[in-house]
Amino acid sequence: LQDQFDNLDKHTQWGIDFLEKYAKFVKERIEIEQNYAKQLRNLVKKYCPKRSPKDEEPRFTSCIAFFNILNELNDYAGQREVVAEEMGHRVYGELMRYSHDLKTERKMHLQEGRKAQQYLDMCWKQMDNSKKKFERECREAEKAQQSYERLDNDTNATKADVEKAKQQLNLRTHMADENKNEYAAQLQNFNGEQHKHYYVVIPQIYKQLQEMDERRTIKLSECYKGFADSERKVIPIISKCLEGMILAAKSVDEHRDSQLVIDCFKSGFEPPGDFPFEDYSQNIYRTISDGTISTPKQEGMRVDSKTTVGKAKGKLWLFGKKPKPQSPPLTLTSLYTSSTPNGSQYPIFSIEPVHYCMSDIKTGKPRIPSFRSLKRGYFCLQGPALEDFSHLPPEQRRKKLQQRIDELNRELQKETDQKDALIKMKDVYEKNPQMGDPSSLQPKLTETMSNMDRLRMEIHKNEAWLSEVEGKVAARSDRRHSSDINHLVTQGRESPEGSYTDDANQEVRSPPQQHAHPNEFDDEFEDDDPLPAIGHCKAIYPFDGHNEGTLAMKEGEVLYIIEEDKGDGWTRARRHNGEEGYVPTSYIDVTLEKNSKGA
Repeated sequence: LQDQFDNLDKHTQWGIDFLEKYAKFVKERIEIEQNYAKQLRNLVKKYCPKRSPKDEEPRFTSCIAFFNILNELNDYAGQREVVAEEMGHRVYGELMRYSHDLKTERKMHLQEGRKAQQYLDMCWKQMDNSKKKFERECREAEKAQQSYERLDNDTNATKADVEKAKQQLNLRTHMADENKNEYAAQLQNFNGEQHKHYYVVIPQIYKQLQEMDERRTIKLSECYKGFADSERKVIPIISKCLEGMILAAKSVDEHRDSQLVIDCFKSGFEPPGDFPFEDYSQNIYRTISDGTISTPKQEGMRVDSKTTVGKAKGKLWLFGKKPKPQSPPLTLTSLYTSSTPNGSQYPIFSIEPVHYCMSDIKTGKPRIPSFRSLKRGYFCLQGPALEDFSHLPPEQRRKKLQQRIDELNRELQKETDQKDALIKMKDVYEKNPQMGDPSSLQPKLTETMSNMDRLRMEIHKNEAWLSEVEGKVAARSDRRHSSDINHLVTQGRESPEGSYTDDANQEVRSPPQQHAHPNEFDDEFEDDDPLPAIGHCKAIYPFDGHNEGTLAMKEGEVLYIIEEDKGDGWTRARRHNGEEGYVPTSYIDVTLEKNSKGA
C-alpha cells in the first residue's frame, strides 16, 4: 500500500493547491469590485456640480434628476465596496486561514504515516537478520555433525578427536536452537506489527486524510455560498438605487423646465413696435413747373394696413433677424416751411431734409430704437453690478430685489431674536446680580440695535426700488395692452419726432420745427417755470441731435433728467446751461433721485 500512500499524498496536495487557486480567484474578484467602485465614484465626482452657495443657476428638473441619478450611482458604488469587503472578510480571509491549517494538518498526518512505515521496515529488518543468523547457525551445526560422524566412523581417529567433534556438534546445535527461537520471536513480532500497520495505523491515517479532504471540500462549498451571499445581500439596496434612478427619470417635467427658462430670461421689456411707413415719393412733385405741389389728399396719406402689417412682420426681430439700421423717415409735415395769411400751408421744399436723408444713408447711422436691445445686452454682459440692479432688465431686477428683501428680512428677524434674548438676559442679571453684570450686555445690545436700524434702512431702500420697478412693469403692461387694442388703428410710436393725430385713418408724424405754429410748440415743450430735475444721466454714446426738439450730447456728458421715458424710447433732459430737449433712452445711463420721484 506504499504506492497508495503516495497517491494520497499527491491528492491532498492537489486539494490544497485548488483551494489556494480559488482563493486567488476571490482576491482578483475583490480587486475588480474595488476598482469598479473607485471608478464609479470618480465618475460621480467628475460630473457632480461644483456650485458655490451663491450660485443661483436655475435648477431644471432634468438637471435635478441627473444629480439624483449621480447620488444613486454613488450609493451603488458604495454597495460594490460592501461586496468587496464582505468577500474579503468572509471568503478570502477564511480561505487563507483554512489553507494554512490544512497544510499543517496534512503534514502531521503524512509524518505519522511515514513513521509507521519506518517502524514496520525496522521490524522487518530485525526479523530478517534473525532469520539469516538462524540459517547460518543451522549450516554450521550441519557441518559439525558431518565432521563428528566422519571422525566417529574413522578407526584411525583418536578418542580425543571424537570427543572434541562431539562437543563442537553440541555447541552448534545449541546455538542453532537459540537462533531458531529468536527468529521465531522476531517473526511473530513482525507479523503482529505488520498486521497492526495495515489494519490499524495506516487505515486510521488514511481516514484522517479523508476527513481532512472532506472538510476542505465542505469549506469550498461554504465559500462558494458565501461568495454568492455577499452579492445577494446588497441586491435589495441596489434595487432601491435603481428604483431611485427610475423615479428621478420620472420626475423630469418639461413644462416646469420651460417655465424656469421663461422666469430666468424674462426681461419685462416691451417688444419693438411696428416700423412706420416712409414715403419717399414726395420728391416726384418737384417736376411741377411752378415748384410747388398741392396738399396731398387724405387718400394718398393712408397707409395700407396689409402692407404695414407685412412690413411689421418682416421687421420684428425678437426671435428672428435683426433689422438693418435705417435712417429717420422724411415726414410730410417737415416739408412745410411757411403758411399763407389765411392759414393754409404750402409745401416749400428745401434741400436740407434730402441732404439729411442722403447723409444718413451714406454714413449708415443706425436708428435709435434698434440700439435699445444692444444697450440691454451690453449692460447685462459688461456693465457693473449696481446696488439697485438697475443694470438688469425690469423682471430680473424685480426678482433680485425681492430676493434681497427676503434675505434682509431674515437677517432682521435674527437680530430681533438676539435683541429679545439680550433683553431677557439683562433682566435676569438685574434681578440676580450674582449671575452677571447687566452693563456688560449693553455694548452688544447697542450693536444689535444699530444692526436692526441698518437693516430696516436697507429694506426700506430696496422696497422703494421694488415699488419703482413694479410701477414701471405695470405701466408698460397697460401701454402694451392699449397698443394691442389699437394696433391696426394707429401705426408708429410717439416720440419727439412725431405725434398721433386724432384721425385714426390718417397719421402724420411731425417733429417740431422752428417755423411751425408757435402754439403747438409752446404747449408741448415750453412752460412758464422750468421742470424740476428728477435725476441725472450719463451719455454712453454721442448723439448729434439733428431734429428739432432733440438735444445733442457727447459721450460721457452728464445731463439732468426732467422727464422719464414714457415708453417711446426718448427721455427729456436738460444741460447745466438750461438747454432742454429729448435724447434717446438707449444712449444714456439713467439714475433717478428717490426724493424727487414724487415730483
